[in-house]
Order: sequence, then structure tokens, then C-alpha cells
Amino acid sequence: MWPPLGSGREPLNGKILNPPLTIMTFSIEDLGDIDLTIGQWCLDKVPPELKKQVDHDYEVDGQSVTIFEVRPLWRGQPGQTTRRPFAKFRYVKSSELWHIYWMRQTGKWESYEPASAACGLEEALDIIELDTYGCFFG
Repeated sequence: MWPPLGSGREPLNGKILNPPLTIMTFSIEDLGDIDLTIGQWCLDKVPPELKKQVDHDYEVDGQSVTIFEVRPLWRGQPGQTTRRPFAKFRYVKSSELWHIYWMRQTGKWESYEPASAACGLEEALDIIELDTYGCFFG
């Protein structure tokens, strides 16, 4: 019987408590589209002459895409960088929407209230570009 006893999901009346969640990941085609859209945005966002001082990068984790600001580490060794997440897009398949989040100073993600969702990644990037509240680039 799965999961094995002692795993924290002990059977109760023949039922397993807290079945594991299944997290859908993106298909290879979806990852290609994400790389094309977000990757190109990261390349275009910072002029080439400033890339040693500030840059942008992204990661895909499950159904989320996180965008980072990359800078040289303060008082670090040459070549060491720090990555600060500032925007997250989470895809919800049932609604076919990308939900938009910004990183608070406390380190917690919060829904971006002026426009909390977008139909596509291009629209989500446009929303963070037009941010008048300074949540993303403030």
C-alpha cells in the first residue's frame, strides 16, 4: 500500500490521509514558448553596456515563472552575483490565466492588485512594465 507506513500518511479506516498533490509541469513546447518570451525580455531589458552592473534572469518551477534581478555581490569576489526575485507569474490551467505576483520587502509574494492576472506572458510582462506603484522596478 502506498505510501509506506511511517511516512506521515498513515491509513485511517483504510484511507490515506493527505494524498500527495500532483503539480503539473509545463510541456517541452510550453517551456520553449516561455524561454522565447521571458528569455528575450530578460535580454532586451538591460542595455549591453550595463549588463555587468545589472541583469535579469528567470527560473521555471512547476507552474510558475520567477524573474530575478542579477547584480554583482556587494563586497564579494569578482564574478559572484546576487539574485533578487521581483516578479512571479503562476499559470492556472483551469482558468488559462497567468497570475501576477510581486515580492514584498518581507520576502513574501503578494498578488499585484491593479492587474492580478493576464491571458498570456506578453500581457503579464506589459503589466509589470507599466507598473505605476513601483512594485517591480520601484
